[in-house]
Amino acid sequence: MVGTQLNWDQYAAAWARLHGGFDPRAAAPVVRAWLRFAYHLGYVLGRLRVTPTAVTVAGVLLCLCVPLFAVRPVDGPLIGALFVLVAAVADSVDGAVAVATNRTTRLGYVYDSLADRLGEAAWLVAFWLVGAPGALVAAAGGLSWLHEYVRARAVAAGMREIGAVTVGERPTRVCVALVGLLLAGLTGLIAPDLAAGTITMATAVWVLLAGFGLGQLLSAVRRALLAAG
Repeated sequence: MVGTQLNWDQYAAAWARLHGGFDPRAAAPVVRAWLRFAYHLGYVLGRLRVTPTAVTVAGVLLCLCVPLFAVRPVDGPLIGALFVLVAAVADSVDGAVAVATNRTTRLGYVYDSLADRLGEAAWLVAFWLVGAPGALVAAAGGLSWLHEYVRARAVAAGMREIGAVTVGERPTRVCVALVGLLLAGLTGLIAPDLAAGTITMATAVWVLLAGFGLGQLLSAVRRALLAAG
């Protein structure tokens, strides 16, 4: 029933159905702890009548703040990293609110995916503003978009499972954005010119992980769809 609060076990089962059968209770300790934290926060927000869409919109607005603050002299990238962290929490919690209160919808899934892409675009704009080369930033964004596109098309083609958890998944991109801006901010405090070099290295790491992850995903999709006939 819509609006009914789910306990942790019910939530985990519902979450697994929405994520290709991957049970969060069987995840690595850090991942399990993060998902359980999101569940508890989502449960509280659900009790407060906060809607999943409201949390999604808040997450996008937080992401748009990243490039706005990243260009500030001296501490800009550090503030940008803080906004990435809070936006990442919002990104986990919007789905948790929907699942915990049994209010998941197909339209909400589309909105959430769109919000993720807009958020990542904002982070990469911040990378560019801090000093990363435009071509490298474009490559990072293109490979990440292609990763999500391939998975979506594979599901539409009949792949029923998640296929593969690659090194280029969204949590990895969140970590690269967070750590990249944080290190750029710290090195910028030592010497302003170091920030651009640091964020360029972070962008290169994003590109490498996204490219390798795309290869992993394509291989898994090929196996899955060939096995499905």
